[in-house]
Amino acid sequence: MTDRRRNLLILLAVAVLVVASGVALAAKPTKLGLDLKGGVQLIYKVSPLRGETLDSNSIQRTIDVMQKRVNSLGVAEAELQQSGKDQIEVSLPSADNPEEARRTVGTTAQMWFYDWEANIVGPDGQPSPTDQAVTGGPFAGSRQSPAALTQYDAIMRVKNLKPQALQAGAPGGQWYLVDDKAKTVLAGPEGTERELATSTKTERILRNQPPSKPRRFVKVPDGYRVIQAENEVARDGKVTEAGNRWFTILDRPALLGKDIKNPAQGFDSRPGAGNQPNVVFEFSSHGQDVWKNVTKTIAQRGQANCAPVVGENRVQTGDRCSNHFAIVLDNQLVSTPKIDFIDNPNGISGSGGSEISGGFTIKSAQALATQLQSGSLPLKLTEISQQQVSATLGQEALDQGLLAGIAGFIGVALFLLAFYRALGVIAIVGLVVYSVFFLALVKLIPIVLTLPGIAGLILTIAVAADANVVIFERVKDELQAGRSVPRAIKDGYRKGLSAIIDGNVITFLVAFILFMVATAGVKGFALNLGVGVLISMLTAIVLTRAILGLVGRSRLITHPSMLGARKRDPIWHRFDFVKASKWFFAMSGVILAVGALAIGSKGLNFGIDFESGTQIKATARQGTTVDQVRDSLRPFGLADAKIQQVKLSGKAAQKPGTSFQIATKDLTGGKLQQVSNALAKDVGVDQRTGLSTNSVGPTFGQTVARQAIIAIIASFAVIAFVIWFRFGLRYTMPILIAVIHDLLITAGIYALTGAEITASTVAALLTIIGYSLYDTIIVFDRVRENLKRLPSAAFSQIINRSMSEVLGRSLVTSFSAGLPTLALLLFGGDTLKDFALAMLVGTLSGAYSSVFIASPVLTEWVERLPAFKARRRRLMAQYGGTLPPYPDSAKGAGEVDPFAQREKRARLTAPEPEGAAVSASEFRQMVADLGIDEATKREPKAAAAKQKADKAEKRQSRRAKPEPAAEPPVRPAGPQAGSTPGESPEGAPTVDHPDRAADLSPEEVVMRDEKPRGSKKSKQPRRHGRPR
Repeated sequence: MTDRRRNLLILLAVAVLVVASGVALAAKPTKLGLDLKGGVQLIYKVSPLRGETLDSNSIQRTIDVMQKRVNSLGVAEAELQQSGKDQIEVSLPSADNPEEARRTVGTTAQMWFYDWEANIVGPDGQPSPTDQAVTGGPFAGSRQSPAALTQYDAIMRVKNLKPQALQAGAPGGQWYLVDDKAKTVLAGPEGTERELATSTKTERILRNQPPSKPRRFVKVPDGYRVIQAENEVARDGKVTEAGNRWFTILDRPALLGKDIKNPAQGFDSRPGAGNQPNVVFEFSSHGQDVWKNVTKTIAQRGQANCAPVVGENRVQTGDRCSNHFAIVLDNQLVSTPKIDFIDNPNGISGSGGSEISGGFTIKSAQALATQLQSGSLPLKLTEISQQQVSATLGQEALDQGLLAGIAGFIGVALFLLAFYRALGVIAIVGLVVYSVFFLALVKLIPIVLTLPGIAGLILTIAVAADANVVIFERVKDELQAGRSVPRAIKDGYRKGLSAIIDGNVITFLVAFILFMVATAGVKGFALNLGVGVLISMLTAIVLTRAILGLVGRSRLITHPSMLGARKRDPIWHRFDFVKASKWFFAMSGVILAVGALAIGSKGLNFGIDFESGTQIKATARQGTTVDQVRDSLRPFGLADAKIQQVKLSGKAAQKPGTSFQIATKDLTGGKLQQVSNALAKDVGVDQRTGLSTNSVGPTFGQTVARQAIIAIIASFAVIAFVIWFRFGLRYTMPILIAVIHDLLITAGIYALTGAEITASTVAALLTIIGYSLYDTIIVFDRVRENLKRLPSAAFSQIINRSMSEVLGRSLVTSFSAGLPTLALLLFGGDTLKDFALAMLVGTLSGAYSSVFIASPVLTEWVERLPAFKARRRRLMAQYGGTLPPYPDSAKGAGEVDPFAQREKRARLTAPEPEGAAVSASEFRQMVADLGIDEATKREPKAAAAKQKADKAEKRQSRRAKPEPAAEPPVRPAGPQAGSTPGESPEGAPTVDHPDRAADLSPEEVVMRDEKPRGSKKSKQPRRHGRPR
């Protein structure tokens, strides 16, 4: 298959894929994440309950139960997924009530049924069923009960008691953190002391309170429980303090949650109940029997202990003497219904089921019914992060991201067009096709598009542009070396392919590492970056090559200048990079020292992702001041909160109101809801459309920090392996030093500017590693190439030549990568500014370090090797003790370019200049460039005869054995490096370098003086460019 036909087939296939992608773009919806669409995200840390183990199976069962509960909320496209080994992320798009979501999804919903009077513990640590001072009598379980205690007193009542044997299904003893001086409970309960010590609430308390404050860990023994009645107001969505409604009971449940079935929300139709919402349920066969027996026991005990009172009616007697049955849900007393011995002397039959009533709203009754339907969670959930984004602010972020993407694309396209002309047009076509493919995959996979994901999409434009830049710069090198346009295109792709593959492989692996260990938001960035790398390689290597293959031989490109090829800048070819490296090292040292001082004095501004805390973005009524917002927060002890007025953009800016950003300490779910309610009441914040919150506990911050460290270490390990595999061990350390250099400079800039470091910043730092390596790999790829082309040169000369050849390319790739990053910084909004700052600083630092840090470090290392030491000494002796910066430049002239020198010679057989011997491989390339192969094609018969004669003559000369005495002095086949052909005195020793291939002599070259155009064409069929 000819090249033209292959290229046409490639373009046809791409056209078909573009049409299919367009159909997908039109037909498939785009899935937007919470930060763009609005909604609630909850992150839980899971821990095993008694009798359970924490493994993938139990986590999946927990997710399944939570999924059933989420479905009851009516939230479309909700996502629940495991994050790491012990976290579950819940994303609820378009949800606007985080408190309702938290109650429905995050409640463990383990239910127990108790005989109240038989298990309530009195002051002596024992139950007393007949003592109403212990049981509460008619006020059993209520705030007015004489048995109601503070939580601290309830714990102290039983902490020294002997543990009891645990019944099946009982949770066992629990741990609390208490303050004996204030007689308060600070944290708990947890199943073990270690879980309590590492819990989110404990860590927050220990961090915020002075160490001198008296506190200790206390355990409630096995067989006892401290329970609290759920506040009725809380069921209505308004969270208040529960007060003193705490009780200590023996942990001897009569029934478990698994003994009920078919729970549902209903209405209490009993006379006088007012048709209030309740929860009705049925019993299993086992539950029916137990319910019948337990209620009979409760009824008979109430009747036996009821003394008659003169004048008391039947109802009053039942209220005074009836005993109770307690229903407990997750350590909270839901209700204590009485078992009336007058109506039910033999207990209540379980065949008709039962009900839970008292203080429910329809929503709270539905939530409880849903929890009971889905079953209890096999694992305990501890909320470590909560985020709520309003639809308005989400739309603003989407508008900003799209604007940054369009600006970045236009900037890169204009730059490519101005710098590469015709090649730039082809690159723009490739970028358009790349964008269509990428967006189609986003919809087909589908990929949930988040704000960091949009950042990843924008940065992949730079990845795609860089791949084209590397190829185009190689093509320009070949054109400047004197090759024809078709040949330059072919060789440019062949020589640039390895650098593209090396750089993109490392970027892809870094994205993969980031995807595996990062949080959900950053995973979107990593996924988009990885997919973009793969698509960019396809469009740069396949599509643009096919287009260039078609137009390269046409009249559309007739002159190298149309491809952006200009004369080389002579300044770079005279500069001694290695000699000036000490100045580069000094400059980097000064920058790093300033950064270190800034870090030491000012420190780094870690965001709530690391430090924990709560961030609130709210749009209040027009004209609201910072002081008014602070006054609204003052009753909650948040007068010292950091409050800033911010300016919105896009559609959000068109709506009336004043926007604020509030940063404060970590607020728990209930406290956060109270603050939101206060802002709505005092300054007119709409909780549905004008409020976004992000609350992160210390556990989540530690997780993010740990993941960041793992990602960075893993990235360094991957880099070291890939560089060792592709280049060798000696190239690994200079690259790692350059990467560390870039990361430290970025950290110093963050310390100087006070920019906030978030989880997205870590993603940017890891991306910097990929971008920094891209430029370094381009330099080292050219070093590797020049090592083969210049086997007799000193390593510093090879480095100088390599850096002079690729410096322009590094600047171009950095500029093309910086344009999308700059667009993010200018148009991406507050959310992406810190991310874009890290990327921009890292890109600029990477361009500098790849040339001025990594390469000189490599030189210092390699030139200490014995072989290169000997080569350097030999060359210095040859040049009078001073080594020129470039190979074969005895007096500081520009480097020797065989192709440029060849253009100045009238005949190919003219003597080569000093030290510019042409090797066999270079000579074959020269023959191809000068069209000798084409001449052979036009006169196949004459050429074939001539070649046959030449080969016969050479074979004859090799067979001949001339006498040594009659043989004239033999001149070397080609001048060696450092020798002058034709000028060596007779008898002078010639230097033979075994590491260099023998060059061809001018006598081996046969040039045809006549023009081949008038020759008769061969009638024989030709294949592969050669006549048969």
